[in-house]
Order: sequence, then C-alpha cells, then structure tokens
Amino acid sequence: MIKKGIYVTNTEKRSGRSAVALGIMKMLLARSEKVGYFRPIISDSPHGVHNNHIATMLSHFELDIEYKETYGFTMSQVVKYKNMGHESRLIDKIIEKYKQLESKYDVVLVEGSDFTGKGISFDVDLNTEIAKNLAIPTVIVCSADSKDLMEAVDNLDLVVRAFAEKDVPVQAAILNRVPEEKREEARSILEGVILPGTNIEVIPEISKLSSPTVHDIYEGIGGKILLGENLMGKQVDRFAVGAMQLRNFLERMTENALVITPGDRSDILMGTMQANASANYPTVSGIVLTGGLEPEPPIMKLIDGLPVAVPMILVDDVTFVAASKIAAIKPSIRPHDIRKIELAIATFEEYVNTDSLLDKFSSFQSNLMTPRMFQYNLVSKAKSDKKHIVLPEGIDPRILTAAVHLVEQNVVNVTLLGNREEVLAHAEKIGLTINEDEINIIDPVTSEHYEDYWRTYYELRKHKNIPEEMAQDAMADVSYFGTMMVYKGHADGMVSGAAHTTAHTIIPALQFVKTRPGVSTVSSCFFMCLDDHVSVMGDCAVNVNPNEEQLAEIAISSADSAKAFGIEPKVAMLSYSSGTSGSGAEVDKVRGATEKAKTLRPDLKIEGPIQYDAAVDPSVGKSKMPDSEVAGQASVLIFPDLNTGNNTYKAIQRETGALAIGPMLQGLNKPVNDLSRGCTVEDIFNTVVITAIQAQEGF
Repeated sequence: MIKKGIYVTNTEKRSGRSAVALGIMKMLLARSEKVGYFRPIISDSPHGVHNNHIATMLSHFELDIEYKETYGFTMSQVVKYKNMGHESRLIDKIIEKYKQLESKYDVVLVEGSDFTGKGISFDVDLNTEIAKNLAIPTVIVCSADSKDLMEAVDNLDLVVRAFAEKDVPVQAAILNRVPEEKREEARSILEGVILPGTNIEVIPEISKLSSPTVHDIYEGIGGKILLGENLMGKQVDRFAVGAMQLRNFLERMTENALVITPGDRSDILMGTMQANASANYPTVSGIVLTGGLEPEPPIMKLIDGLPVAVPMILVDDVTFVAASKIAAIKPSIRPHDIRKIELAIATFEEYVNTDSLLDKFSSFQSNLMTPRMFQYNLVSKAKSDKKHIVLPEGIDPRILTAAVHLVEQNVVNVTLLGNREEVLAHAEKIGLTINEDEINIIDPVTSEHYEDYWRTYYELRKHKNIPEEMAQDAMADVSYFGTMMVYKGHADGMVSGAAHTTAHTIIPALQFVKTRPGVSTVSSCFFMCLDDHVSVMGDCAVNVNPNEEQLAEIAISSADSAKAFGIEPKVAMLSYSSGTSGSGAEVDKVRGATEKAKTLRPDLKIEGPIQYDAAVDPSVGKSKMPDSEVAGQASVLIFPDLNTGNNTYKAIQRETGALAIGPMLQGLNKPVNDLSRGCTVEDIFNTVVITAIQAQEGF
C-alpha cells in the first residue's frame, strides 16, 4: 500500500507527462478509495479560468477536492518569489498545502510544473527542489519526439542523475513518444545507462494523442464558431490551405485534415463539404475561414442542410497568419476529450508494468529530512496543542516581529513583557500593529501577579538570606518575572536572550524552576538542519568542560530531545580517537562517559569514543568500526567540551549554509530557552516553536 504520494515530473515541454499522470491516477484509484491530486506550480491562466489539466483530473475521476486545494502557486508568483529571494517561503507553502492533502487522502498524486521556457536548468532545479522537500517516490517522463534516440536517452539519463545528486532517487524513468519500431532498442539502451534501481518504461508514439483537436485550434486562434460546436473534439492530424483551384486541392486532401481557406472561396468550401460526405474522399476534421469573410447566407443555408456536419470557425486573420498560428498549436487533453483521456489511460496500461510500479512505490522509504520539512513538522506539532509562551524582551523589534508572525500563523499564544505604551510605540515604529486581543502585554511592576510573584520568590530563596526588597527588585526584572510565570503555570515556556546575556536568562531558571528529577546537569543542544538530514548537536552553549557524569547526562538528554522531535537517536560520543585506538585524558573521559550513559540507558544506541568522520560518513564508519550500530549513521553528536562543540556547529553553519535551530536548554523542569543576541526573527520564531514542543512533551 502506498502511504504518502507520488511525484510525476518531466524533462521538457510536450513530454506527455499529463497522459502518464492520467494513467497513474487510474492505477491508484483501482487500489485506493481516497486519492488526492496536487500541482505545486501551474502556468498562469486568464483570471477566473481553471487550469485545464487540473480540471480534467477533477472532472474525469470525480475527485472530491476543491479546485483551490489542488495547486500552490502560479508560475508568475514563483518568479516573483525567486526575484525577491524568498524561495524558502515558496517551498514552505508548497509543503504545507501538500501535507494538508496528505492528511485527508490515502495517497496524493503530485504533478510537476509546466516547463517555462526559461531554460531546462531552471525548470529541473525547481522540480528537484519540490520533489526533495516532499520526499515521495518520483517518476520522470521524457519525450523522444523529434529527437535522435540517443539524444532522448541522454536527456532522460541526465535528469535522473541530476535528481539523484540532490538526494532524490527516481523510482521510474519513462521514455515517451518513441517510434513503435524502436521501442525494444530504446529499452535496451536505457537499461545500460539509467541508474540501477530505477524502473524503466517505454511508451510508443500514439498519433491520436499527439494531434490537436479542433477545440485546441479554436482556443489557440480564437474566432467565431459558425457550425458544429458539438463536433469540436475532432482530431486534427494535419492542415491544408485551400488557395488553389478546387480540382488540385481535392487531390491533396488527407484524412483528418483541417482546411484553412478565405471565407469568400465558396468553391473550396463547398468542395470540402461534399468531399467530406463522399465515400471516395477522406474525412475532414474542420474548416477555418480566414479574412473575417463570412459566407453569404444562401451558402450557409446550403451547408447547414448537409447530412454530415463539419465544425467551422471564422477568424479575422489572413490565411498565411492563421496557418502560422495553427501550425504552432500543440495538443492538450481537456475535460470533454473523453476518448482522448481513455486512450491515454489505455496506452499507459498497455505499455507500463503497473504491478512493478506499484511494488516500487509501496516499498519506497526515505530518511531524507530537509530543513524546510523539519521546520514544517515542528510548526505543525506546535499548532496541534497550542502553548502559551512569554517573551520578556517586549520592545525588541525582532521579538515584536516574531510575535506577530507566530500569532498570525496560529502557532502559540504570546505574552510580551514591558511597559504597554513603550511596547506599542516600538511596534508602530517598525510598522507593526499589535492586536491586544491576540498578544497579551504585561508590565511586571503593575501586574496583578507582581506581589504574589515576589513573595513566592522570597519564600523559595530566603534560605539564601535575601531580603524582601531584593525579591521585589528581582520580580521587577522581565527575565525573573517571565521565569516566574512559567514556574507558576501562567505560561508554558519562556524565550529570552535577544537583548540579555545567557546568564541573565538561565540563572532565574536554575534558582527556582530547577532541574527535572534524575537530572543534575542543565545542557543545550542545537538542531543542525543540513541539506538532507537533521542532526542533534550537544552541548554547544552551556557546559564549558563537562566531566564524565555530566557528559553522560548531556548524551542522554540530547537523545531524548532527538526522539521528542521525531529523530531516531543514534548517539556518537565524539573524540579525536575511535574505539580503542587512542588514549589520553580527554579520550578516556569520553570513553568513561560512554560507559556511564550505556549503563544508565541501555535502551539507547550509543557509540564512543568515535571521530566525527566515522560517526557521520557510512564508508568511514564501516571501515573504522564495522560492528557499530551508530558509526556512519549518527543522528546525535555529543562534543567533549564547549570549545569543540561551539566552534564545530558554527563552522558547519557558516561553511554549508545549514540552518541551526537552538540552542534548546535540556534538563529543566519547565522549558526556558536562551537566544543569541545576534539572533534573527527566524531564529526567534524557531526557538519559540521548539519551546512550545518541549512544553507539550513535558520537558
């Protein structure tokens, strides 16, 4: 059973992708009752006009989907996003819309973008990025029409490898529109070049699918339908210009030809109609009358009375211009083209091994996790059980912007701390409107909870001989007040540090929120979102030089954090040596910490000491530690000290462009997280999201 979706894309225009998609949809509906359909990007169309292929899918298969749910963006919107440097927002929205359908249907057929003519690189890169972030089985369709066979094979092979290089394994490669006599040759060549593990399918050229209909012609050139509106679905295999004498024209007529002639050529018009009715001449698909010259009423009356009708269109263009426009029109499959739709499906079923394809789709597994996918999953989880997060630095413009975004996206409930007038004034200064029905603003010293909070703090700290005045001063501080909100349960978590030091954020939490039972070490971890996976890295922000016991706790806390955020924990205790090959105080510390962690949590997969390359590179891991369950596939990386951890995560972030989410504090009874003073709005947004999830998970 296919559990998610299938992505079908192409290598160029007129590949026959739409016909293949029809066949795949029929295949899926034969095995699943609820099948969805989605196009991340569609071509622009006149206002109010639905995309033709979406309309065909919805109507022919009677899919229970609203049209607005079936696509993400138009191509002009895509170009605008890319020009503004907002590609990530584009991908985020596509993931969100796809996931909405995925949650409602057994399987979703996703069809790639139409090719824009901006260059194959632009289109292939765009479709690769979408396929990668959806992480579903991918099918690539390529056309052999008007190409040398080797050229077509090379084109398909090039795109398959381009996808593979971006960690998108192609499950099936389909070479379409191959001359029937070359099908076996094409398959043989493809089997020798296409990457192993990819299903290869070859579909021959079907003339009835590659020819336009009279309706396609009409949509392409416009005009006025004079006759035969109900016959516009007739196939046009070629066109013939009626500019010579009738006897010469009749000799050149062929089956399913579209006749193009000036509207005042009554001889050609009548001869064509008579030839169409005669058993001795080919059938005519339709007639296009040019020059805006409509036949005289007696002629129209005579034609209208003939027993065999032919669709007739009148255009203003002169014959040469009309013929040029018609020659450029390409076929399409439309909702009313029932015979064409059924032929496309029948062709797919005849030439594609659907059982093998289904097996391929059903067995598909992907461990791919892109930064955009990870962020989407985080936000979705946070939304599933909304928490209340307090942000003490209420006048910081980055905090204000992030707060508005969080509330607008319905991720969390937010409280800002600070003087109400100052907060509103700072928001107005940067063009933000704070809706106080959605974002609560509290001034600590005027709050109804102020006295209760300072008295509670006094009771918790009086063993340290603090006077009441010191407790009152502490609760006037936004960090202390926000932490007390979390302690009292008036907020589920706190995020601070954009304008305060780490100590200013963490010390109140250590004083009275304290650590969870069984935990003595508060530590931190980062979620390092690399191109195709997410690693958890700890401790990169808090403990300068942890001892064996602390390092073991950091490893266990980081593994639990990974699991809570949907990452299978495979813990690597990093050192400059792997296994038993090295010695020295530092490597011995890591070795001892590894043993302690394994003893405390035998359920976890933990390896150490191990070098970074052996931890993350499968080939190196297999070479250095062949029997390890962690080597080469570590998802949780524990550094021996802060110097190593902090420098390593920053080096990875800067050199690879990876997204670092965090630091997230671990080990506290309730979630309090610290920001860097150089944080961005996105950093704040992400930290609030992970804080909300910590609150959901109870740590």
